[in-house]
Amino acid sequence: MNFTHYPAEDVFDEMMDGQHHVRPSYAGFLEDIKKLSYKKLNQLQIATDRAQRLLGMTFNVYGQEEGVERILKLDIFPRIIGREDWAFIEKGLQQRIYALNIFIDDIYHDQKILKDKVLPAEMIYSSPSYLKECMDLKPPKNVWCHITGTDIVRNIDGNFYVLEDNLRCPSGVSYLLENREILKRTFPELFNKLGVRMVFDYPMKLRDMLEYISPKPNPVIAVLTPGIYNSAYFEHSYLALQMGVELVEGHDLIVEKNHLFMRTTRGLQQVDVLYRRIDDIFLDPLCFNPDSMLGIPGIMDVYKKGNLGLANAPGTGVADDKAIYAYVPEIIKYYLGEVPILNNVPTYICEDKNDLKYVIENIDQLVVKETNSAGGYGMLIGPKSTRKLIEEFKVKIKNNPRNYIAQPTLSLSTVPSIVEEGIAPRHVDLRPYILYGENVEVIPGALSRVALKKGSLVVNSSQGGGSKDTWVLE
Repeated sequence: MNFTHYPAEDVFDEMMDGQHHVRPSYAGFLEDIKKLSYKKLNQLQIATDRAQRLLGMTFNVYGQEEGVERILKLDIFPRIIGREDWAFIEKGLQQRIYALNIFIDDIYHDQKILKDKVLPAEMIYSSPSYLKECMDLKPPKNVWCHITGTDIVRNIDGNFYVLEDNLRCPSGVSYLLENREILKRTFPELFNKLGVRMVFDYPMKLRDMLEYISPKPNPVIAVLTPGIYNSAYFEHSYLALQMGVELVEGHDLIVEKNHLFMRTTRGLQQVDVLYRRIDDIFLDPLCFNPDSMLGIPGIMDVYKKGNLGLANAPGTGVADDKAIYAYVPEIIKYYLGEVPILNNVPTYICEDKNDLKYVIENIDQLVVKETNSAGGYGMLIGPKSTRKLIEEFKVKIKNNPRNYIAQPTLSLSTVPSIVEEGIAPRHVDLRPYILYGENVEVIPGALSRVALKKGSLVVNSSQGGGSKDTWVLE
């Protein structure tokens, strides 16, 4: 395989610099990969696609009338991260998650940050994810955000930036784990040769964290899923299997005498910890949305009495709001007295009159996002959009400015990918996963999502994106 004609674009490429020199992190990988023909690589890619289908690595796409399931296509060229870059990312994420946990606790207790006017109180109270029912809530061990998937991008300047925080029910870690298993079979010799850090023990670490927040020793743990029609059902069942715990739906659970029980063929069994994969408002119809058919009536009373561990804690989503995200650098400085290690992408808050004016005047150069949407929905990429859609977004923003933020269009870094025309660079982001139990631990790998369409910056699986295995070097 010859990379002499690998196209050099005006972006930061993870494999080659602007002078077409191979970056150190990729040197060992390319040494072996150059021995393979494109035909052989393509055969390996086809085998990978087949393996994904056999493993059932699919997800549902909401809004598709035919209800099709898709694989999150795994491109066999890994995204490789050197030791120094990863150490920087790890330290920055630990700082960020620690500060956000203090922030959430403060918001539901003393609200010192609002009293000191570090951010506008109305920004919190107008957030759909701020739940007044969680005021004075005390989660076990005072940890709110047990599992986080933070989206990071690398810009043309080579620096890493946090694009958004995902603290509610972050998905994708099962693809990280299964991608690794597939790639180990695709390039078996390379892992030991390059010193790639392992990620196989994530389910064990996840279980350890869930046991840590249990109200009693040797807990019974379950994963709560909305059911088979949820887009991430593969992940729910996968993680339950890997941890050796039950996979349950709301109708499998019942509250009795201030405890949570699971219906089994042998009668009721008490559940001590629930890893829930449904949103806050559906968790308890007696406390939140009365029309919810997914939750368990009375579960919040069990939780408040200290008889149940929940991951993540209800109310955590207030730190997931994209408008709150803009204030995270100030949140870090306020609570920790430290300069943020990982910078935010510059963000314009449309609720602010000056920012709103700038966004409306420059919308064709910006990325506009709904503050509580995910999966690439409710988003406008100005430079790639039509005049008609731009005008529609202007009206939406003016009618409901609190619901939107805007950011400059970043030149996401690229990684070689197998596409129809051969090997070509495609834009990627990075989603590391962080567990917060006794300590804040960043898993030494990540889900790298890739925009497989030429020129596209949208990496979301629901919008046609794929994935890459992420190799962190020792």
